[in-house]
This record gives sequence, structure tokens and C-alpha cells, in this order.
Amino acid sequence: MTSLLVTGIGSLVTNDPSHGGLLGEILDAALVIEGSTVAWVGPRTAAPVADNAIDVAGRAVIPGFVDSHSHLVFAGDRAEEFAARMTGTPYSAGGIRTTVAATRQATDEQLTANVARLVTEMRRQGTTTVEIKSGYGLTVADEARALEIARQFTDETTYLGAHVVPADYADDPAGYVDLVTGSMLDAVAAHAKWIDVFVERGAFDEDQARTILQAGIARGLQPRVHANQLGEGPGVQLACELGAAAADHCTYLTDADIDALAQTGVVAGLLPAIEFSTRSPYPNARRLIDAGVTVALATDCNPGSGYSSSIPFCIALAVREMHMTPAEALWSATAGGAKSLRRTDVGHLTPGAQANLAILDAPTYLHLAYRPGVPLVAQTYVAGRPV
Repeated sequence: MTSLLVTGIGSLVTNDPSHGGLLGEILDAALVIEGSTVAWVGPRTAAPVADNAIDVAGRAVIPGFVDSHSHLVFAGDRAEEFAARMTGTPYSAGGIRTTVAATRQATDEQLTANVARLVTEMRRQGTTTVEIKSGYGLTVADEARALEIARQFTDETTYLGAHVVPADYADDPAGYVDLVTGSMLDAVAAHAKWIDVFVERGAFDEDQARTILQAGIARGLQPRVHANQLGEGPGVQLACELGAAAADHCTYLTDADIDALAQTGVVAGLLPAIEFSTRSPYPNARRLIDAGVTVALATDCNPGSGYSSSIPFCIALAVREMHMTPAEALWSATAGGAKSLRRTDVGHLTPGAQANLAILDAPTYLHLAYRPGVPLVAQTYVAGRPV
């Protein structure tokens, strides 16, 4: 097995607390990759010999970002909706139906090409693991093909047939819940790891969401929840009740919601690009972290409420608007995202982990928030290979 020594690292973020601090940062560092995994990390002067070597000349190296929430299987865009929001029109869940119509009309080849384009964008910005949801088909055939397409790019696929009630079931929401938990679930179960529900006014209520999530759990899918985006509601408590991996959005939280997240270990997925694009209040990450809640940062890349594929952008927003330190924001976008996906092999750079990393054209990870909007990722490695 061929080995690669990456040396001359000015700052290496390992996310291993045994190296000190939240990020386990090692200065003047090196690491060794064997095949697809990390074999060694430590001071540059103690690095072992490897078959090949590269010197990154003082640049920082961080774990690859783990984007634990995205909606990449879609067609069209909603730029005009964004423009309307910027002039005062509030965001609502109903705009999803616009994308549903375009996605149903698109070919498999068009949808696949769009996912490939967006995943390439993510890779260029340091993302090495991405979760991809369905949810813009909302028919048995369209949800199944969305997940088949997503599976070409990631193992972290999520069935979101319960995104909204489509127009063709507007007068029969109970019938749509039956579809989502019946023949649609039958068609997609083999292609999905996760099941998700948008628990929100204009989407699904608590009882509908519980029924859908329990049906997915019975088929072996793991639950996650779109929760508390547009206002206080039952989403977070439902996620905690059912042992979901994550409650994502968490824009509006009560003290009881925060206590429940802390006590159950459900990850709070924060998606600041959505607040940026919808002009909604930003979640207070400081409040969550101080209460002992695990926080993940993700893009929620989608054509409606937030069309950004950039985790560095989310890190800058989290630091500026959500009261996170740069170290906390980076940890949440790497190790926090891994916890949201219940992964132990990504989100850190320690021996045995996947060799997923980003080399920054900067001396320290601090530049991710310090230099917002600047393309700082010089090279991304996925499973030990440059991409």
C-alpha cells in the first residue's frame, strides 16, 4: 500500500483533544496517509518515512468538511423568489412546490448532471462528506429516482418524501401521508439511510410527522428532522422523543427544547446560509453550546431558501452572526457534522480515520472566518486522493 507524507503543515487541525484544546491543533506538523486512511499525525520533525511526500509550505490542513444537510437533486432555480424576499416578501414552505414541478419534468441525466456540478463545487470548497435528501419529486417514481441519483455521490442519502404535501394531494393530506408511509417508502427504502420530515406550518404537523418517522424506523431507516425553522413548534421535541440523529434548523427554540437536545444528545444542525437568504433571525449557537448541546454546521444547499454550497461561508456567518468562536465553528462543520451523521470515520484526522482533508491557502484555520468570501481551499483530498 502506497504511503504519502504531507509535511510542512503550519497548523494541523486533528479534532483529537489529546493534542490539546477543542481542535487538537498541532503546529509545524505532518501527517502520513496510507491508502485511503490516516496512518500517523504529529510534529514535522518526528514524521516517519513514506513512499511519497508533498510539502505544503506552511499552509494549514484541516479535516474535510462534513455537510450533514443538503438538497441537491432538483431542477431549475428560484432566483426570482430570492429577489422578492430581498424586497420584503417573507419565506414560506410553499415555494418548494415550484421546484417539485421543475424536478418532475427533468430527465435523469439533467438531475444527475446538476448533482455532479454541486458536489464538485463542494469539493472545491473543502467538503468531503455530504448528505443528500430527496424531497423534490413527491411521487413514488420521482422520490425513488432522486435517491438512486443521490446514491451515486454519497452513502448519506435521506428520504424526504415528507417535504410538503404536493399540489395533487392538497385536498387529501392524510392520503399523502399514507403514500409516504406505504408504496413510496417501499420504493425508496433500499436507496436511503435516513428518513426526514419537515415539521412546520405549511408542511407536516406533529402527528403526521411521528407517523412518517415511525414507519421509516420500522423499515430500518434512521430518523432526522427539519425542526423549528419558521417558529417554535414540536419538531425538536419529536426528534428527541424518537432518538433522531439530528434536529436541523433550530432557529426558534424554547428553554425546554434546548434542555431536551442536551439531555438526549440529538445534534442541533444549524444552517446559517438559510437565515442569510431568508432574512430570518440567526439561531443563537452560543446558547446551545453553553447548555451542552452538540452543534453541527451545514449548508442546506437548495434552490429556494438558501442556494449556497459553501461551508466556509457558513463558518464565517456562524462566527459573525451566531456567537461561535472560529474553533467552535470549524469543529461543528467537521466533527459536529460527523456526529450528525453518526459517523466515526470522518470529521477528524487521527490514525484510522478516512484521509479526508483540505489544504488551506492560509497559515491557520482562523482565516476561514477572518477572510470571508475568499477561496482559501487550495486542495481537497477524499479517501487519500486529491480531487
